Amino acid sequence: MPDSHHAGHEPGIHPAAIVASGARIGAGVSIGPWCEVGPDVVLHEGVRLVSHVVLDGHTEIGAGAVLWPFCTVGLAPQDLKYRGEPTRTWIGPRTQIREHVTIHRGTVTGTGLTRVGADCLLMAVAHVAHDCALGDGVIVANNVVMGGHVEIGDHAVIGGSAALHQFVRIGRGAMIGGVSGVERDVIPFGSVIGNRAHLAGLNIIGLRRRGFGHADIAALRAAFRQLFHGEGAFAARVAAVRAHATASPLIEEILAFIAAPSHRGLIRVARAAPAEEA
Repeated sequence: MPDSHHAGHEPGIHPAAIVASGARIGAGVSIGPWCEVGPDVVLHEGVRLVSHVVLDGHTEIGAGAVLWPFCTVGLAPQDLKYRGEPTRTWIGPRTQIREHVTIHRGTVTGTGLTRVGADCLLMAVAHVAHDCALGDGVIVANNVVMGGHVEIGDHAVIGGSAALHQFVRIGRGAMIGGVSGVERDVIPFGSVIGNRAHLAGLNIIGLRRRGFGHADIAALRAAFRQLFHGEGAFAARVAAVRAHATASPLIEEILAFIAAPSHRGLIRVARAAPAEEA
């Protein structure tokens, strides 16, 4: 059976496309009309550029990825310090980049790389700024905007029109509610919402979809309550949870996230927020 993204579309380069000398084009690539591919672009096998796609800079697109009309990948960042350095953009296999998405290359003051992982879906009009790093299986809904250097863990979901401040970290499996303004880091499996966003609970639905069982989720709920609804200083609550976390890799992952260096600090539960999980 043919891949659903390629059915009915023969590979090849449309005569109305502009492909620069030096671009590396893999087997079975389809480049539609009015696309523009720069000289330092690499397209792996089976990539499909539907039409009006612009790829520039040192950009690599993984096998089977599909880029829809009017998206741009690898253009210069919106950073006044950028001086044309040969920084990079990498898009993982089978990722879909929908209409009018913009993904800018990295900067030398950051990692030098903007990365979107495998099997991601970036819906229309999303913006991925310079030096952002998205894991695998990330879903970014329409009109989401990211500042530079944002990190998003595997299988996180970013709701429509959310705004992620530069240097924010979003943990694995987290859920960001639509129209949320996220100024601080979100723990793995956390669920946040609001402007400015607060931690509303755990992404229980996401945990179940990822195959975690009742015992794992129950242990995570208990740790969450102790961390974010317990008495005393936050550092003391973290230490108390850490003392009992050896049997739960999920809890250990959250504790490691909390302990890691952060530019923005951690999103907490709003004081008046209820304790139940999303």
